[in-house]
Amino acid sequence: MQILCYPKCSTCQKALKWLDAHHIAYEIRNIKTDPPTESELQQWYVKNGSPLKRFFNTSGQVYRALGLKDRLAKMSETEQIALLASDGMLVKRPLLVQDDGSVLVGFRETQWQAQLEKE
Repeated sequence: MQILCYPKCSTCQKALKWLDAHHIAYEIRNIKTDPPTESELQQWYVKNGSPLKRFFNTSGQVYRALGLKDRLAKMSETEQIALLASDGMLVKRPLLVQDDGSVLVGFRETQWQAQLEKE
């Protein structure tokens, strides 16, 4: 499985510690230097089933600087995905992409535990 994260993000650090504590193997991908592509985001969005807004880092500086709180609702799904792919810092992190293609957005310990204990 692959985890897309930003090394300085405290939530990402918690997620990595949690994975290590549960002896779950993963590959790290730096979301800032190697952001997800439009194709990947489209696949993950469909597989995840959550609203696309859930994939946005709504508390991030880039989100606020672009004024996306007011603009996002007026954008098409295609435009939103292109925007997410344009800057990894816009993407909610961490993103955990499992081998079966399922995706967890953000770190919620109970959700991760429920999903990862199935395997």
